[in-house]
Amino acid sequence: MASSATPYVWSLILLFAALLISIILLYAARFSARLEVKDLAALRSMFDRFPAWGRRASWAQQNSFEAFAMHAPAALHAVVAVLNGHALPGIAVPVALAHPVLRVAYISAYLLNVPIARSVAWFLGLLCSGILYGVGLEALV
Repeated sequence: MASSATPYVWSLILLFAALLISIILLYAARFSARLEVKDLAALRSMFDRFPAWGRRASWAQQNSFEAFAMHAPAALHAVVAVLNGHALPGIAVPVALAHPVLRVAYISAYLLNVPIARSVAWFLGLLCSGILYGVGLEALV
């Protein structure tokens, strides 16, 4: 049984780092498309000027925000459960820490245009969040 909130906090920190990576890649795409001051008025209108990898970076960045919004409450729920004295099953820590790793794999597969790897990483990341929600709820009920 997991009794420390530390792995769940690290899950949040690492997931936030993966989100930052996606933002950095998006800005790399913007600069490769020759970002100009006038573009700051409508950054999304630059999309058509992005190289193919840049368009994928944009989509990966958008999905990274969605994944963060999905996983963060599950990790916070685990933190709250543990801090309130509830023990989570042993699977909770591996799935919490696997999710950020899977997000980096997802972003990489998206950039490299490997749709099967991207889909597998996305699905497994979603599964990790689902498991974390489940064990957190089970501990509190």
